[in-house]
Amino acid sequence: MSTALEQRYSEVFAEAVNDSSLALSESDELWEVMREEAADKAAGEPILGSYFHATILNHDSFGSALSFRLASKLDNPMLPTMLIRDVIKEAIADEPALLKAAEIDMLATCSRDPACYDLTTPFLFFKGFHGLQAHRVAHWLWQQGRRTLAQFFQNQISVTLGIDMHPAAEIGCGIMLDHATGIVVGETAVIEDDVSILHSVTLGGTGKESGDRHPKIRRGVLLAAGCKVIGNIEVGEGAKVGAGSVVLEDIPPFVTVAGVPARIVGETQGTVPAHDMDQRLS
Repeated sequence: MSTALEQRYSEVFAEAVNDSSLALSESDELWEVMREEAADKAAGEPILGSYFHATILNHDSFGSALSFRLASKLDNPMLPTMLIRDVIKEAIADEPALLKAAEIDMLATCSRDPACYDLTTPFLFFKGFHGLQAHRVAHWLWQQGRRTLAQFFQNQISVTLGIDMHPAAEIGCGIMLDHATGIVVGETAVIEDDVSILHSVTLGGTGKESGDRHPKIRRGVLLAAGCKVIGNIEVGEGAKVGAGSVVLEDIPPFVTVAGVPARIVGETQGTVPAHDMDQRLS
């Protein structure tokens, strides 16, 4: 990611924390960058010209393009693309902050993933980004009392993208789901702003108990590949959970934990593990 985009991410995220309303000037700026990237890619790979036009260049706004992209990923013979898109557009119209969250997630991915070089890459090709934005729509449906349709979205996200997030789960912005395959997030889980989660991570319950039974992941946390966080426990701000670890108890802020069961093996003070994306334990 270019230095300019890294700086833009920092600016947009900082403002989003203090103001949940959609800033159209920011949306327009990022949208123009995306259109320029898509035009360049279409010119460089003519065989994909119609693809870049259908997904980005034929749309007049980021919201229009996003609703089209998500609907095309969630298409189902029983509920075709255009009907799914109508639901997504309805959610965006009722809650414009969904768009700001999508922009910040996109910038977070560009900032943290060394395989991502521009804005259009996660928007077009990263299923972690797609699944996260589709979950935001499912969560909106759940809050509106339209729980059957929310569960339909959950199922389609799972079937088509390999990510299973309950629509009731609360997820902040500035989230990166890296690779994303096999991520499971339970009904009462909470993921705060600025968190990075790698593939095969589970935020699960301990069994058949009901009520508040899933983890609370605080700001700046890195959940490395394959880790499992089980029960109504808290992973403190700025903590790092090592790959393959099983967390069964509260984790204090600014520490690194690893093992089965997980134990404190170091500190993260002075860093933001979600930004650093360093899975080493040292």
